[in-house]
Amino acid sequence: MIRIRTQMLLVAALLSFGAFAQGVEKELDTPYVPTPQAVVDRMLELAQVKPGETVVDLGSGDGRIMIDAASKFGAHGFGVEIDPRLVQRSIEAAQRAGVSDRVKFLQQDLFQTDFHEANVLTLYLLPDVNLALRPKILKELKPGSRVVSHDFGMGDWRPDAQETVPAPDKTVGARKESQVYLWTVPAHVEGDWSFELLSGGKARRTRLVLKQKFQIVSGSVELTGKGDVPLSGGRLRGDEIHLTLPPGAVDHGPVEMVGRATGDALAGTLRKGGRELATWSATRKR
Repeated sequence: MIRIRTQMLLVAALLSFGAFAQGVEKELDTPYVPTPQAVVDRMLELAQVKPGETVVDLGSGDGRIMIDAASKFGAHGFGVEIDPRLVQRSIEAAQRAGVSDRVKFLQQDLFQTDFHEANVLTLYLLPDVNLALRPKILKELKPGSRVVSHDFGMGDWRPDAQETVPAPDKTVGARKESQVYLWTVPAHVEGDWSFELLSGGKARRTRLVLKQKFQIVSGSVELTGKGDVPLSGGRLRGDEIHLTLPPGAVDHGPVEMVGRATGDALAGTLRKGGRELATWSATRKR
């Protein structure tokens, strides 16, 4: 739920509490914009919400995203909203929908919210709020968690998927359509790694260096007789890592380097044309 807010009235030190309360009430009286139903549906579909997963909606408004996540997808979780009247409306709507045992609504600051258990995080916030939340999202959410946003992106953290959704009931803007963005939280793999390649029963130990910008990965691996060999096409999807070794590094053609990150460990295989050539592992150097 995106909120269109007027600036809070300046409160002088000598104002009475009653006058301040009126200022707060005025701020809460400013209109909010509901997410169109078609967009709600597509956000949850694009995030591939599964039964039993935890969904958290920041800026939950009238609660429609959380209620649909529970009633249509079998998820549970909570919404965070600053307006107490919308929180109460959401609670009542969840009761009517029969999902009040699976969703709750909290009146609190979204920046103070603990959402580390979320499998899916949904947003309809302004661009500067998305950017301010981005470090918290990347730090707190587990690799593989999905983040889906209505209309606004995350700056230079490029989405893994983006769709245009027709929204005939959209109440803002001249175009009756919305953008939906999806990101998968990547594992942290940047660093210097001790690398081991196992092929034909023989192990070769060397060095792997990875650089990372969100889900994009680059780097090099040291191979005997070839020096530092550059890695290309590097990409993370959650804890899954995909890199490509150039032709001549270990075979005549390019070889796919596929693996999974678990904390300070990596492990995977070298593949070409669906055929496994070798296994590899790495441990991050301290």
